[in-house]
Parts: sequence; C-alpha cells; structure tokens
Amino acid sequence: MEPTEINLRALKEMRLKRHWSQEQLAEMSGLSIRTIQRIESGENAGFESLKSLAAVFEIVLVDSDKEEERIQIREEETYIQNIKGFYKLLAIAILSLIAPVILAINDASNWGVFFWLLLSWIVIIGIYTLNVFDFFGEEWKQKLIQKKFKKD
Repeated sequence: MEPTEINLRALKEMRLKRHWSQEQLAEMSGLSIRTIQRIESGENAGFESLKSLAAVFEIVLVDSDKEEERIQIREEETYIQNIKGFYKLLAIAILSLIAPVILAINDASNWGVFFWLLLSWIVIIGIYTLNVFDFFGEEWKQKLIQKKFKKD
C-alpha cells in the first residue's frame, strides 16, 4: 500500500474510519492512551509520537503551516526566476539590435532590416511575457465573472 500524505490533526477521523478504539491505536503505535487523547484533542505531540502514528496509518507527516509556507516560497522563487528571464531576454534583444541600428545610421537602406528585427523582438518578448506572467489567469477570470454577473 502506497503511503498517503495527510495532516495528523485528523487523527480521530482516521482512527474512526478504521473502526479502531483509542486503546487499539495506543497498542499498535506503542503510545499511551493519554497521548492519543491529547493529540486527538488538538494538543501538541512530540515528533516521535507523530512518527509512530504515521507508521501505523501508513502516512507521511505533514505540517500544514509549513507546507503552505513551502508552496509560497516556491511560487515566489518561480516569480523571481520569471522576472530574471524577462530582463535577460530584454538585454539580449537590446544587445542584438545595437549592430543593426549602427548599420542603419551609416546606410539608410538598412533601416528596413533594423525594423524587422525590432518587430521580431517585440513579438518574442510579448509572447514570453504573456506566457510567463499569466495576465489572463484565474484572478483575471474571477474578476471578469464578478463584473459580468455582479457576484460578490
């Protein structure tokens, strides 16, 4: 059986779902009945106690606050990487346009090439921006629905 990930704060529901008494769970986990009662009532438990219970229920320990914090950090890091990628792409575009603009200034017949390159970079940067920054994501969708149907 593959271990599942669950918050141990739901200990009582997991125990009742299996039709176990507190005494049975205490015996299987090697903990006292009082420890089981304390955890079920929401009091803190030691890490070793939680590990014993996780083994009995074949689950992975999860601290919901820490998990939310990890998700938030991951989203922040992704956003920063996207910003860095945008600036790198912008820098490459600017650097790649220096030579064509110098050539165009020296020879007017090169302005067409410069403008085509400029237009190409604008399209590439625009596509990158729309894909990475998700301007039309879930938040935009919810605002549009609320505006159209006057939902609060």
